[in-house]
Amino acid sequence: MSRSKGAVVRDEVRREDAEWILSKIDVSGLESISPLDGGWDNCNVHLKLADSSQYVLKAWFANSIEEVGRVVERHLHLHAHGIPTTVPIQLEDGVFLVEKDGFAWTLLPFVEGGFLDSDEFSLRSLGEVLARMHLIPTAGCFPREYRMGFSLFEKVIGHCKEDGRVPFIDLLTDELGRLRRSIPDSLPSGILHGDLFPDNVIGSGGSVSAILDLEESWIGPMCFDLVMAFVGFGWEGAEPIDLRWRALVDGYQRVRSLNSEEISVIPQMHRYATLAIACWRFWKHNLSVPDQELSGRYLEMVERLAVDYDLTEALR
Repeated sequence: MSRSKGAVVRDEVRREDAEWILSKIDVSGLESISPLDGGWDNCNVHLKLADSSQYVLKAWFANSIEEVGRVVERHLHLHAHGIPTTVPIQLEDGVFLVEKDGFAWTLLPFVEGGFLDSDEFSLRSLGEVLARMHLIPTAGCFPREYRMGFSLFEKVIGHCKEDGRVPFIDLLTDELGRLRRSIPDSLPSGILHGDLFPDNVIGSGGSVSAILDLEESWIGPMCFDLVMAFVGFGWEGAEPIDLRWRALVDGYQRVRSLNSEEISVIPQMHRYATLAIACWRFWKHNLSVPDQELSGRYLEMVERLAVDYDLTEALR
């Protein structure tokens, strides 16, 4: 979330940037460069070369170089344990990232396909991949605090205390206390993604090809990731799609069964995940980088909190 000290202000990738990083793998012949969808801060571009080879260049404009190094380690860890993800290409001197203008830059293989669909087969595949990821060994590059979780709630609440009554802040304050009391520390934990929306998962033909963007990844209660996937993939506007939730659960439990304690806390976890996205959107578009057009984007998630939907029925 923070820029590197001394970095110049940049928000786009130029042709000379692409040619520079391609030279680090002794490749030339750049034919085209085009932006890729997804992401709010960092910049991803699609590189096509004259020999038909393709790459993705990622410019990490929003993260410190040290933080990017940890994120790269997370991708390497998942890859080493058979979880489909994108691993940066090793550049000259065997490094996975290089610094330019105070920012980290990585070059990745281009993965065919688009963002994962929300059909039954795709979500069953996503559930299976999540369960497999949750069961791999943890590693020191994964934090034990969720960046979009309770600490962000407290940050936003503290920032807005002097701004008068803001209905969302009152809601966030009340929910923070309730959630902390209702979510036990004894839940099975593992490596989580933390931000499972379509623009963070590549897929095709009803199958997950790659899990992307581990900036929000952490070590936490496994069932949280399952409901976060439902927040990201399972709704159409203000309507939860039961078939999608059942597909996620079915895929997940083919690999790992939820225990009774996890099942009992699923509603609270879903509320937590929904509020985490609402809080991040409020922070991003109202406090960090105010944008009038996007300032109400958090309300989509707030409105979902009033929808009566029993997630535990699919788990009985």
